[in-house]
Amino acid sequence: MSTQRNAGTLVVGTLLIVFGVLALAGQVFRGFNFWSTFWPFIVIGVGAMFFVGMFAGGKSVSGLAIPGSIITVIGLILFYQNLTGHWESWSYGWTVILMSVGLGIFIMGAYGGDEGQRKSGLGLIRVGLILFIVFGGFFELIFSAGERFG
Repeated sequence: MSTQRNAGTLVVGTLLIVFGVLALAGQVFRGFNFWSTFWPFIVIGVGAMFFVGMFAGGKSVSGLAIPGSIITVIGLILFYQNLTGHWESWSYGWTVILMSVGLGIFIMGAYGGDEGQRKSGLGLIRVGLILFIVFGGFFELIFSAGERFG
């Protein structure tokens, strides 16, 4: 019971600190539209909270690495797309989400001490990387051809 209570207060306290830092940065950099550029960090922060919960809860909740890695990677993808305006990358960005599942399984296996999970995670990362290269190349060729001829 004590571990659950301490993990909950740790998560809530970390969230309050993150939102406070974001609010402070928004006030300090008034000429810069902070929220429209860095809003994906809210998504990244939510994903990071799963990792905080995993480390606070111990090996029995190592499965939190999977949703934590998925949400964090989606936040990083959104940050990249928000900075570059390259929203078309969602056409093959799902492969990165597949890789993030593999990353979560790998982290879960490493933290929980299960070699089979680590190997499964690495295998899924490899599959996602191959699909990323194939679909990324295909769709980038289509999008760049549209820019040349359109």
